[in-house]
Amino acid sequence: MHSTIDTVGVETGGSLDASIASATRGLLDYRRPDGHWVFELEADSTIPSEYVLLCHYLGEAVDAVLEGKIANYLRRVQGAHGGWPLVHDGDFDMSASVKSYFALKMIGDSPDAPHMVRAREAIRSRGGAIHSNVFTRFMLAMFGVLTWRSVPVLPVEIMLLPIWSPFHINKMSYWARTTIVPLMVLAALKPRAKNPSGVGIDELFLQEPHSIGMTSKAPHQSWGWFLFFRALDSVLRAIEPLFPRKLRARAIDTAVAFIEERLNGEDGLGAIYPPMANTVMMYEVLGKPADYPPRAVTRRGLEKLLVIGEDEAYCQPCVSPVWDTSLTCHALIETGGTEALPPAKQGLDWLLPKQVLDIKGDWAVKRPDVRPGGWAFQYNNAYYPDLDDTAVVVMAMDRVRRASQSHEYDAAIARGREWIEGMQSRDGGWAAFDVNNLEYYLNNIPFSDHGALLDPPTEDVTARCVSMLVQLGATAQNSKAVADGVDYLRRTQLAEGSWYGRWGLNYVYGTWSALCALNAAGVDHQDPAIRKAVHWLVSIQNKDGGWGEDATSYRLDYKGYEGAPTTASQTAWALLGLMAAGEVGHPAVGRGVECLIATQNKKGLWDEQRYTATGFPRVFYLRYHGYPKFFPLWALARYRNLRNTNSRVVGVGM
Repeated sequence: MHSTIDTVGVETGGSLDASIASATRGLLDYRRPDGHWVFELEADSTIPSEYVLLCHYLGEAVDAVLEGKIANYLRRVQGAHGGWPLVHDGDFDMSASVKSYFALKMIGDSPDAPHMVRAREAIRSRGGAIHSNVFTRFMLAMFGVLTWRSVPVLPVEIMLLPIWSPFHINKMSYWARTTIVPLMVLAALKPRAKNPSGVGIDELFLQEPHSIGMTSKAPHQSWGWFLFFRALDSVLRAIEPLFPRKLRARAIDTAVAFIEERLNGEDGLGAIYPPMANTVMMYEVLGKPADYPPRAVTRRGLEKLLVIGEDEAYCQPCVSPVWDTSLTCHALIETGGTEALPPAKQGLDWLLPKQVLDIKGDWAVKRPDVRPGGWAFQYNNAYYPDLDDTAVVVMAMDRVRRASQSHEYDAAIARGREWIEGMQSRDGGWAAFDVNNLEYYLNNIPFSDHGALLDPPTEDVTARCVSMLVQLGATAQNSKAVADGVDYLRRTQLAEGSWYGRWGLNYVYGTWSALCALNAAGVDHQDPAIRKAVHWLVSIQNKDGGWGEDATSYRLDYKGYEGAPTTASQTAWALLGLMAAGEVGHPAVGRGVECLIATQNKKGLWDEQRYTATGFPRVFYLRYHGYPKFFPLWALARYRNLRNTNSRVVGVGM
């Protein structure tokens, strides 16, 4: 039943108001001069390791100071198990460990140093570097550690296939597409890293590295599909040398043209690290010098991803200014007042010209009649706008429009809505970047051992799009898009009451998102779906009043919630979800609010080392440094606002 009991121990004034004021000041301190926010976006040790290896692949002059700082970072994040994890305090990961060891050895760490000995023993005790994933194997092949027989065949002639082909690049996700296209050129020309120091890592293998063949079946792959694609790989491996040279040259030209149309200046191909690094290496093997403009501008883009501190440095996988700014604006709008609202308005004014209105990206292959109107995740990435970002931006603009009665955002809101409505997939859900990207068989190809080749609809993005449409006035009665979206959310709720979270970690994130959407869509708070979700969130609350969830919840054999120490961002999501379900008066909400207030630091913000976001489940996670800065403020401000109203109903989409 819906709780009508007022929480005990948290007053609407006093400590709550002081906490909100302090958090607001702390968040405003991070504002950039032009009004936007961008926080560090940290992945695991693989990206900084790959950056070091790229520099040595190209034979660039060594920046000893930078490499020393990256080495400090890599040594610090080494796990107690001797290897490197994918998340803070996480389990050993083979590929992260192999790349990190290789990078440290390339920088100059002695193999006999204690941390290197521990790493080597950890790798070898788990079967050795033969168990590295496909991406790592490609890198090792280019350094000559492995042969090209150890990686799947990636014929660049795929670029010439017709759209109806089962292997057309537009049947892959945006991140896979932009990564694979330059990689196919590399696979065709089989370059060798310059590696001036001649560093190798044969000692990480239990067998002669050049004897190693293809990868084994990944856990997510079915035996039938795996054997079919393994046989196809064997056939391609045999006939690839017989492909006509003119055909190969035309395919390479087509790949280069695809890349150069999407180079995106210093923001880079896809505005993410792997395609950008692959593009630089592609130009190198094509004989283009370092000052060749497309190569040079992409190389500068990689430098912009570096975070360089006094003692440490690392490389980000990408940057997140649109996401950070739009979510910060929501937190400030919720906070209200003369200190918070003007900066929120300035943030939205910064976002306004970032809307993509003139370029039909790759998404238009499946939706040619839809006009562009989305926002990208990064500063510039016009070919790959993001539905999640777009929905969040539009909802923030609509909230300011309501409050100010201004019409300056009307056109942007209308185009954003139009684009999102046009991007709904046939199952009623929404994906992050693509539409109807449902070719699940592709996750069985040898290249897709990570299981993330596709961008299908997900519960969290679907919830965000439903929330946006409903906030703009659509209902399940007058909008088929909303009705289908709500049906999708009902179908995807798990038995215990939670929803999967694709882009945030994990079921806490998905459940928060879905509860916001169902509340906005007018689903009664006594509906069984909402009751089950509330019961689940309350049941997993930590003893300290907060919430935390571990990355292992993404395992393929999911059997239930994986608990973890409390984090500020996951606590905020749980609180926002419960309040969307009408539970502002529930004792669990009061305990969660008290937990946030008690853990606030002297700067008014929250410390959070754990990773609470997801790049690719099971293989790549993210730590948004902004999450513990704006989400807790948002939750505390909403709690105060609802406590000060009679209805205590959340009246916006998120």
